[in-house]
Amino acid sequence: MTTWLVFLFVGILCLTAATIAEGGDRAKLVGRDFSQWRGSTGDWQIAGDALTNPQDEKLLSAKPGSGVIVNGPTGRTINILSKAEFGDVLAHVEFMVPKGSNSGVYFMGRYEIQVFDSWGVKEPHYSDCGGIYERWDDSRNPQGFEGHGPRVNASLAPGQWQSFDVIFRAPRFDEQGRKVANARFEKVVHNGAVVHADVEVTGPTRASAWNDEKAAGPLMLQGDHGPVAYRNIRIEGPNPFFAMDTATKDAKHQSAKEQVEMVKELGYAGMGPTAGGGLAELAGELEKNGLRLFAAYLGANIGPGEQKYGPELKEAIEILKGSNSMLWLFVQSNKDKPSSPEGDERAVEAIREIADLAAANGVRVALYPHTGFWVERVEDAIRVAKKVDRKNVGVTFNLCHWLMVDDEKNAEPLIRAAMPYLFVVTINGADSGAKDWKGLIQTLDRGSFDVGKFLKTLADCGYSGPIGFQGYGIGGDAYDNLKRTMDAWRKLSYALVAD
Repeated sequence: MTTWLVFLFVGILCLTAATIAEGGDRAKLVGRDFSQWRGSTGDWQIAGDALTNPQDEKLLSAKPGSGVIVNGPTGRTINILSKAEFGDVLAHVEFMVPKGSNSGVYFMGRYEIQVFDSWGVKEPHYSDCGGIYERWDDSRNPQGFEGHGPRVNASLAPGQWQSFDVIFRAPRFDEQGRKVANARFEKVVHNGAVVHADVEVTGPTRASAWNDEKAAGPLMLQGDHGPVAYRNIRIEGPNPFFAMDTATKDAKHQSAKEQVEMVKELGYAGMGPTAGGGLAELAGELEKNGLRLFAAYLGANIGPGEQKYGPELKEAIEILKGSNSMLWLFVQSNKDKPSSPEGDERAVEAIREIADLAAANGVRVALYPHTGFWVERVEDAIRVAKKVDRKNVGVTFNLCHWLMVDDEKNAEPLIRAAMPYLFVVTINGADSGAKDWKGLIQTLDRGSFDVGKFLKTLADCGYSGPIGFQGYGIGGDAYDNLKRTMDAWRKLSYALVAD
């Protein structure tokens, strides 16, 4: 079973009553009642376990206890919706169906992953277990459209507990409420097998609770299509915390294997490395260890006569193909001053070319503001991303580079302006008012800048994407730096959860 190595940031929702163990990293489920669900729950009942009914293989029987929910003795009751609403999530769901039964897990009450007895099906369709169910329009012919069958049939036999692990990204809306990006299932894992990666959903699927789209919504469990039991439903604000390779190298950690094993031991969700000769090896080590490669750092040039990008760009795209990763793209110019709009036309041409190459392989592009480069400020990245007008092009908010060129008081309006395009954030400890890298890049437990306040601003603005640790130039022992940073991240995360 895949375990998503992420840590709580905001909005932990554990749907059969949750408690957070003292010092623990994740919510632990204690199923007691239906207090986490809204309104009537019909015939749903709390149980200690479920099993196939000995007298009827098409029904489930419930054992006394807690920690499991079953949709009644007949398996024909109402759908239930969580009280809490959420946008981007990492979700873990365990379920059981008897022979021939059917249910569904609806993210935001609108986008369904099918639960079905698909044991033995040779060529699974959208209606089989793990499928992304089709949309429906009575005016179309055919009326059903955009269903996505799982890549493989990972179903177990009826009467066995099965699992989904899902990374879901909610639709994005601009300041006027217009949708600028569709909902997306970034990854769906069924019983340890990847059955979907980076699948867009243009609107609510059939039998959703609502036909409109919003930035947040409840989880819905289908209870009227047949007997089903659920347990261990965990929904966490995703914000996976990863380490940039600027923080992972020292005399003891030079190889990809040594660095990956270290970040895994310390609990990081993965890495954000520099593109180049060692990228393929690092990607392989991360995959082997169940970690993610979040973004590969490389550059583009927009000056007249300059080569737009080097061979490492196409190589990186090929390596990142199908991994739900990004190109971390810094942009330079031999003619234009930092932030100068005079380079916009050439930048749009170059970045569109890169974006189209990346999109063909399921890779996104996050513009990387860097002090002294043409895209120097977050505002530059937003301006260019808007003009490039590609769904797979967004921006990065780099804390240290922002502090170098901007004022701390501008954080909230800038983050809000970036939100429709914000793919990734990097943080580190820093001293307020510093204008040198020694003061602006420290381990997360150091510095006078209020990182907790910054994270709360991100959360209040609705950001729930990945966050990386920038460790450029800190020096010293990489393991110690990363451990101190992870300890600080956990404290900051819990403080936000408790707020």
